[in-house]
Amino acid sequence: MKNHRFYQQLASLILLALSSLSANASVPDNRHIVIVGSAQVQASPDIAVISLELEHKDKKSITAKQNIDNRVNQLLDGLSKFMITEDNVSASSISTQPVYLYRNNQQTLDGFRASRTLKVTLNDIKLLNDFLDFALTVGVNEIRNIQLKSSKELELKKEASALAVKDAKTKGHTLASAFDAKLGRIYSINSTSSSNYDRYGANQSIERITFSDNAVAKARPGKYLQENLVFTSSINVVFDLELN
Repeated sequence: MKNHRFYQQLASLILLALSSLSANASVPDNRHIVIVGSAQVQASPDIAVISLELEHKDKKSITAKQNIDNRVNQLLDGLSKFMITEDNVSASSISTQPVYLYRNNQQTLDGFRASRTLKVTLNDIKLLNDFLDFALTVGVNEIRNIQLKSSKELELKKEASALAVKDAKTKGHTLASAFDAKLGRIYSINSTSSSNYDRYGANQSIERITFSDNAVAKARPGKYLQENLVFTSSINVVFDLELN
């Protein structure tokens, strides 16, 4: 049973090496082996990037704009309670446009709509629910997206890359040893790739939430799934192969 499992693993490594070989144009003329090393690292998010939208319609364009300005200022004034600095906030320019009604092929002006979007980085994810409640209290109309991230993203990507290199070496030694050969020097490192994603995909349950004026009432605090972030890395390596 153990031998059968070993040969299955060996066959998988051979197929992996052959598929990698076909994907690489530059290989040495001498004996060689092509290996794909891969790895992934998981981490819990500790940062939330929240996209907010404010909108107001009024008979006058200036009144609609001033309403948005007031609500944005209220939001900014309260950010210090959540340890959010100005560096953690980015906002679009305010936009105003006329609103028309169309009846019987006739266009009638129905007021003006002002809107503005903001992106806020919350460095303490434990405050997420409290911040959302605050944002709605000051008049945010829509929570467009919540992106969960890690403050250690660069370190985690480096860790995934290092593990991918280690995986390539382990696979190379295993495959070479199975054929009574030794792994030689590295001939080339053809390509590397890395990516990261949420384990549960996009946070669809809270990606787009629209609120009416009377939607905020006394309720139990919201609970949000703490998605695991997955950082992946892969590397294609060509090794010389030495016979014993």
